Amino acid sequence: MNRPVIGITMGDPAGIGPEITLKALQNKELYSICKPLVIGSTETLKKAEKILCTGLRLNSIKEVESGVYDHGSIDVLDIDGIDTEVIKFGQIQKEAGEAAYKYIEKAVELAQTGKIKAIATTPINKEAIKAANINFIGHTEMLAGLTGTDDPLTMFQVHELRVFFLSRHVSLRKACDLVTKDRIIDYVERLEAALKALGVDRRKIAIAGLNPHSGEHGLFGNEEEQIDAAVGYLRNKGLDVEGPVSADSVFYLALKGKYDSVLSLYHDQGHIATKMVDFEKTISLTIGLPFLRTSVDHGTAYDIAGKGIASAVSMEEAIRLAVRYGESYSRIK
Repeated sequence: MNRPVIGITMGDPAGIGPEITLKALQNKELYSICKPLVIGSTETLKKAEKILCTGLRLNSIKEVESGVYDHGSIDVLDIDGIDTEVIKFGQIQKEAGEAAYKYIEKAVELAQTGKIKAIATTPINKEAIKAANINFIGHTEMLAGLTGTDDPLTMFQVHELRVFFLSRHVSLRKACDLVTKDRIIDYVERLEAALKALGVDRRKIAIAGLNPHSGEHGLFGNEEEQIDAAVGYLRNKGLDVEGPVSADSVFYLALKGKYDSVLSLYHDQGHIATKMVDFEKTISLTIGLPFLRTSVDHGTAYDIAGKGIASAVSMEEAIRLAVRYGESYSRIK
């Protein structure tokens, strides 16, 4: 097997990123499917190793080609110009924000030049990023800005359930107002292109209902009329789409294979559905960039950082999905 190089950004060095990176790379199976390359700081990983005592060797390198990529040894592409000695676990620090951003910058450079196949990211902290005067609110915005990508899509995957979002970080009241025919058409067309970019052959898409029982033909609300109109238009264009499908069943049906993806109409509708299936294995994918990015779906967990108790299940799954989709991924045209 030709193992792809997967870049793993270490994230905020004051958070649990260093710990879950070390724990994940204890798993020999990951080395059988890829060449994991940590982009970050050997010194910070040494601090985490003193807590975890994994016995893993840290191999500091300056070039991707210098990596060993064998289980038992972690190849770390050290980023110059960062003083990690001042960074303390569990605290918001501008130095940590600066470091996290530089790791992402380097990963983007490597991905765009084809030296790594995909990026799997550990958490960053928005307050630390702000303290470092970096003008991006989060990972997705950074990646979009660094690659000149307009509005990349976010997909959640847990097992074989794939979920996209019509709206995310807006109030529930505003989310209801965003359920319009034109917006649904735009998102479903982009969703279909995203699945194609991931190499998904069958692309049967379901749109979740908004109201109880999808409104029961206007008895419990009329927002579903917008979904009906959008579905009619999309089917005439040849897309395999159904909806509205009641939100109390659509995610279960997709998990069982009836649909290949679901368009969730608002943030919590899709988040609750995926995380109730398997909280730790719910992974976020950013689609539309020149490369694929996967990510754990949790934060820096400052409250437990440096204690050695953070779970690496989500990190392992993010790496697996980076390998699974990274080989076939093509940028959405």
